[in-house]
Amino acid sequence: QVQLVESGGGQVQPGGSLTLSCAASGFTFSNYAMSWYRQAPGKEREMVAQINSIPGATWYADVVKGRFTISRDNAKEVVYLQMNSLKPEDTAVYSCSCRVQRIDFWGQGTQVTVSP
Repeated sequence: QVQLVESGGGQVQPGGSLTLSCAASGFTFSNYAMSWYRQAPGKEREMVAQINSIPGATWYADVVKGRFTISRDNAKEVVYLQMNSLKPEDTAVYSCSCRVQRIDFWGQGTQVTVSP
């Protein structure tokens, strides 16, 4: 079965950096696009970045463009989200997601808190 497990969240000061990881299993990872979403308290979930399968074209939400970088390691079946210049408004639960055979799968999420 498809499993997605995020890690790497935590608390960081404004201007700091974090790298999130999402380990995938249960499907042919290299064949599918992977996405990172976030949901802040009281707000709707939003997609922040996506990376396609080979050769790995990327998309970013405007609010993170230039600060976040999504990448993938198909051999390790991991997708990453490098987050730089973090702002308090980046505080949210971050989850990775994929759509396999028309079904959306989600990880459990990892908390990112940006505060002084």
